[in-house]
Amino acid sequence: MKKQIIVINGTGGCGKTTFVELTQKYGKVINFSSVDKVKEVAKLIGWDGKKTEKDRKFLSDLKRLTTEYNDMSFNSIKEAVDKFKNSDNEIMFIHIREPEEIKRVVDIFDAKTLLLRRKDIATITSNYSDASVENYNYDFVIENTTLENLDKQALDFVEKIRNID
Repeated sequence: MKKQIIVINGTGGCGKTTFVELTQKYGKVINFSSVDKVKEVAKLIGWDGKKTEKDRKFLSDLKRLTTEYNDMSFNSIKEAVDKFKNSDNEIMFIHIREPEEIKRVVDIFDAKTLLLRRKDIATITSNYSDASVENYNYDFVIENTTLENLDKQALDFVEKIRNID
């Protein structure tokens, strides 16, 4: 199987992490977030790890600033992709919210895109990153209805990815 990078997105609380965990039952998967380095910096300057609307806006703004300053998030993505390419993992999920960053990763790393939705979760619009989730034309869209259904979709998704030429 060809190694495949998947940019995964969805509003907060829709089940992205659960979906990735379920795919790990069916394939060798690595999970990475474009905001991990931003969170490290945020903790150094007093962020307590919460995800209130104010916190989410702070992280979004900090990501934008560090991207403009030294492209920190994208550089961390490149490092993670290099490690993935040299691993025995089949699929790498990269969590990215911003459409322009999604496009950049798709173009440079030949990634596919996945949007996860859950009807009972409201879209977050208090910051640019969360408000932009639906502003991309994704390769795959998965509706999260029940855990059992999400598990079946995880299996189906891994099989689809294995069959991509």
